[in-house]
Amino acid sequence: MNVSILPEFAIAFALVFARVGTMMMMLPGLSERSTPGRIRLGLAVMVTLITLPIVRAGMPASLANLPAVVTLLISELLIGFTFGLAGRFITSSLQTAGVLISQQMGLSFSMMFDPTHADQGQSAIISSFFALLGISLVLAANLHHVALMGIVDSYRSFAPGEVPAAGDATQLAISVAHSAFNVGIQLSAPFLVFGLVFNVGLGILSRMMPQLQIFFIAMPAAILIGTIILILVLALMMDGFVQHVAAVFSELFPGSR
Repeated sequence: MNVSILPEFAIAFALVFARVGTMMMMLPGLSERSTPGRIRLGLAVMVTLITLPIVRAGMPASLANLPAVVTLLISELLIGFTFGLAGRFITSSLQTAGVLISQQMGLSFSMMFDPTHADQGQSAIISSFFALLGISLVLAANLHHVALMGIVDSYRSFAPGEVPAAGDATQLAISVAHSAFNVGIQLSAPFLVFGLVFNVGLGILSRMMPQLQIFFIAMPAAILIGTIILILVLALMMDGFVQHVAAVFSELFPGSR
């Protein structure tokens, strides 16, 4: 079947939108139901229009064959999904750290709306705070510019129609997820040490003074000490997160730094 009646520009736009739109729709904060669909669609179309003149020269010469166009669309969707999934793991390190810290501080049952993972409902209050602060710092550090430049850079790594090998895509996703989990553990390390020492101390105290109501002392003390530790190490934690985001972007988009 011949599709030459369609303007070549429209086909090229659809191919670029398939990759760019998929990547942007999976970014934290944009991929959630709390973000209006019109805003997501508008941003994706705007970035596509900016990207299209840059990458159009690398498009296949002939786009008049329907099976070829469908194959290209599928490959572009797969490439966008691969990069988008890897990028979605970025805020998972903060979510992991927030859950662990909330458990050590006794705030694991204190829940609130998480704007970066709205499809999961509510999350621990520390996780929501970290998510808002982390996204704000990423924007303040202009790392979103790196992500936008990386969209164009992805066409250097994978030309239109070039499907990434399943093994490479899987390895990339595993590497980013592993890195995010490690960073989450590192960010919460001071609180894990605090929780261990605090609970051991409570156990010793309860053995020495069985008549003491440990529970009524433990909860306020854990929240107070945990808050003090959080104030002291918050700047270092967020600096480590921003460095992690920069490292992930450098791994995903080597030519955008």
